[in-house]
Amino acid sequence: MFADDELYRRGTATLLASWAEYARGATGAALHRLPGIAAAVFPSGPERSVYNNALLDRGLPAGERASAIEAMEAAYVTAGVDRFAAWVHEEDPAMRRDLERHGYTVDETTCAMGVALDGLQVSRSDAALGPADWSEYLRLLDVPPGLLTGADDTAFHVLVARLDGSSVATGMAFDHDNDCGIYNVTTLPPARRRGLATALTSRLLLDARARGCRTASLQSTEMAERVYGAIGFRDLGRILEYVPPRRSASARPA
Repeated sequence: MFADDELYRRGTATLLASWAEYARGATGAALHRLPGIAAAVFPSGPERSVYNNALLDRGLPAGERASAIEAMEAAYVTAGVDRFAAWVHEEDPAMRRDLERHGYTVDETTCAMGVALDGLQVSRSDAALGPADWSEYLRLLDVPPGLLTGADDTAFHVLVARLDGSSVATGMAFDHDNDCGIYNVTTLPPARRRGLATALTSRLLLDARARGCRTASLQSTEMAERVYGAIGFRDLGRILEYVPPRRSASARPA
């Protein structure tokens, strides 16, 4: 049995490893692991508008919080990136207050979720599921042209669901240290409410367990929380995505 804190730790480690994998396929990108923070820096291409995110450690003392925020801002300023998101767990009020004093505001929230795979109780669906090439996966996500085309698609496990021979839904898994991150589960609007997201996620989890993974993790939108909860994922708390005040890339918050 994995405690919630352990599921959260495993999930964030997998998330950061996925960012690092994306960065290997993007020009000039890198995951900077700094004291108190990990900052994914994407200075170029379409990835610049999507993947400039930083995850702040929970429970840092005051001096280390200030240093982590300063290091985060320096990493993005150096790369010429002025728009990024600082991810903070909802149960870290001190970090939230510090960011808000610097003018940061919450732009989006997701729910961190995790599940132990040993006792997973899901079955294979009758839906038409199968592997897909990377280009089909990106098409279903409807992402900006060129996004992630440089990524090593062999590092990821992609599935699609098909209706009448057409691909209408997709999801992707990424393994790290026996945790499986589930990302970008997406269904095209005309095919929604047919259980395809549940079928895809369940199959990704079963396949992950067969590969030797012991846990799985994801970040859910509010709309999808019930879907993942029904499969067995546990609510590990909300992630608040703070963005800095709009200003020139050369300026730092006071």
